[in-house]
Amino acid sequence: MSGSVLAERVGWAAGLVAAMVTELLADRWNAADVNVLASGVDAGGRKLPSSAWMALRRLGWSVAPPEGVRVNDRIVRMAQEQAGRLLRSARWRADLTAGVLAAWPADPAKRTPEEWDAVRAVVPGGEHLPSSVITSRTRQISAFARKHGRLPVDVFEVESAPKTARMLLLSACDGQQATIERHETEPGRALLRLQLPTRPDPRSYRDWTWVACPLRLPPTVPAGAVLHLPTLRPHQGRVRADLAYTHAVAKAQRTGHTVALGVDWGLNTLLSAGAARLHDDGQITALGSGGMFRTAGVLAKQHRLRRLSEYLHAKADHYQRLTAGDEQHALAAKHTILSDEIAYVSARRSNLNDALSWAAARWAVDQAIAAGASVIYVEDLRSMEARGMGRTMNTRLSQQVRGQIVERMRHLASETGIAVVTVPARDTSRHCPRCLTPLRHRKAPDRPTVPGWKWATCPNPSCGWQGDRDRGAWQRIAARGLAHQAKTACDRTTGAMAIRTVVDRLEAGAVITEAAPKTSRRDRSKTGPTRHQATRPTPRRRRTPSPARPTGPAGKRPEGHAHTDRPRLPRAAHRHQDVTTISTPTTRHQPRGAARGAGFHHHVHATPPRWEHIPEPDALSGTGSLS
Repeated sequence: MSGSVLAERVGWAAGLVAAMVTELLADRWNAADVNVLASGVDAGGRKLPSSAWMALRRLGWSVAPPEGVRVNDRIVRMAQEQAGRLLRSARWRADLTAGVLAAWPADPAKRTPEEWDAVRAVVPGGEHLPSSVITSRTRQISAFARKHGRLPVDVFEVESAPKTARMLLLSACDGQQATIERHETEPGRALLRLQLPTRPDPRSYRDWTWVACPLRLPPTVPAGAVLHLPTLRPHQGRVRADLAYTHAVAKAQRTGHTVALGVDWGLNTLLSAGAARLHDDGQITALGSGGMFRTAGVLAKQHRLRRLSEYLHAKADHYQRLTAGDEQHALAAKHTILSDEIAYVSARRSNLNDALSWAAARWAVDQAIAAGASVIYVEDLRSMEARGMGRTMNTRLSQQVRGQIVERMRHLASETGIAVVTVPARDTSRHCPRCLTPLRHRKAPDRPTVPGWKWATCPNPSCGWQGDRDRGAWQRIAARGLAHQAKTACDRTTGAMAIRTVVDRLEAGAVITEAAPKTSRRDRSKTGPTRHQATRPTPRRRRTPSPARPTGPAGKRPEGHAHTDRPRLPRAAHRHQDVTTISTPTTRHQPRGAARGAGFHHHVHATPPRWEHIPEPDALSGTGSLS
């Protein structure tokens, strides 16, 4: 069977499942049913099964295919499993919306500290919930209030039933619908067998046949892993399989870490990370200068797509107001085209964010593995809210996928037994990593008097540390995590580790100690006379005189010898120049008299000609005969 035929038959089965899921969600998308499912007990007080399809059957929430279509019970199971997962996930959004409505502020655009404490007290897990989540839910409710003139009752009035993805959750099936087994001799191959329809509307069980699908496993799947039934998704004429597998890994520890990786969030440099070591005497030293995960090109594309999406939404809303819901209007067709384009742009943004989050998480985990770290300390996302930095900067910060990166990081780190712990972000970029003195932030190292945010200097005379702001931040994060590792708490539900509070006694020891300079053990005593170095002039660069002086400031390579009596070349930059930080020149380069022609890379100029008329080159010099 070809790939296109397989994708077509998988699409037929996925269409049947999606139709039943849509019907089930339309009937059960209300607060009462969602609360019953999320309570975990049925009407008789018995505990509901963990599998969603079994829980829905215990509650009596059944669904059937369209009239005249014949499917087996396993297809209905997949529909109930998908609908049950969506309904269970809606409970958290319902509780969040109810908490925000219960503590509705006087000014939704800006809460007071007392109002923030009130809303966190009524929202489940609000103490450790990022403020951006509460703010986005507040904006959603405010938009509903502006449109209807009142506050909503619950989330089911604000949001409609979610759209149903076309997929086959084979994990809800047994061997009568699908099986998977690894190849006997080649561990990188597996065989998936499942029943698929031979027509889009199967009329009898004879319209369902078994199909064998060979799978080539990626190298990330261990040879001894146990394979589970995948989730099949038809996509652009092909079938994608999300394969789950189980294998034994080392358990991540909460304490006992000596080498840690500190990760700091940035803007143009999405991640800045470096390793630190905790010694037996309690001192903490940095292992190297760290690294940066730069995504300027990807973020630029992300911002372009965001602006395009905002433009398309504004135009679609304008068409919607003009048509007023009339499908016969002349602009109705254009509105449909815009809606499709909006969905396409949204899919591109989602795929770009997903790829960026996986790449950033993979980079951070690779840095930890290379440094031999057993834990990764990341800034807590709760206080990371874009505010007070201008509309453009606030939007760019809000669009970053920090939450996805942390989740991907936990997933990848768990495969190697590395713990991922969040630490409070307070004062990590404000204080010196060596003496905890408040830093002075400047624009660049060669502009120490211009205020900025990129370069940090310590005003403490006895310390004198200076460096990139992000570099100092990851050192502070790693030192704080190592000093407070005894305060690490683990969530029983999700398994996420976090350091909730900062203890002043432990924070006093969370400083980076400067490592002792390395000395050479080789004897460098003088054993003989110094070797004479002859002052050799630069060889002639051309055999013909230079051309006439050009009209512009640029020219060709100068003629003759370079100056040998100058002790050093003109200074090209300041002594604080760094590889990653340098300010933008504000004035044009002005050569200083004798500095002209000092080198090829210092604003060179052609030397004036020595003859009024340039003689013709000798075409016979350097030639001979082969006879």
